[in-house]
Amino acid sequence: MNNTVILVTRFGTGQSQITDLPLQLIEKYLELLLQNNELPNAICFYADGVKLTVIGSPVLKQLKELEGKGVRLIICSTCLGAMDLSRNVQVGIVGGMPDIVEAQMKADKVISI
Repeated sequence: MNNTVILVTRFGTGQSQITDLPLQLIEKYLELLLQNNELPNAICFYADGVKLTVIGSPVLKQLKELEGKGVRLIICSTCLGAMDLSRNVQVGIVGGMPDIVEAQMKADKVISI
């Protein structure tokens, strides 16, 4: 595991007029990440990214696998509350923006997808 932090701020990755393309891309990204020998230290979810960690997310399987391999999944509690999703979290640690900032500041590399 390396000291990289990945930031996920969207319900998917990238932007497209094709509605489900961002979800297809995040699913593929996480699958490839799982196959990689060097996993990130943490993945931080905020804004619409928190929707990937709750009931109904198409990537819960991949996120649970990453968590099982030691990747910290940090989810913004403010974002969950604002979207009324706090009770629906299925994976990760519910934290605050201070936890996300701390993870970023301690990281050698931060990747935003």
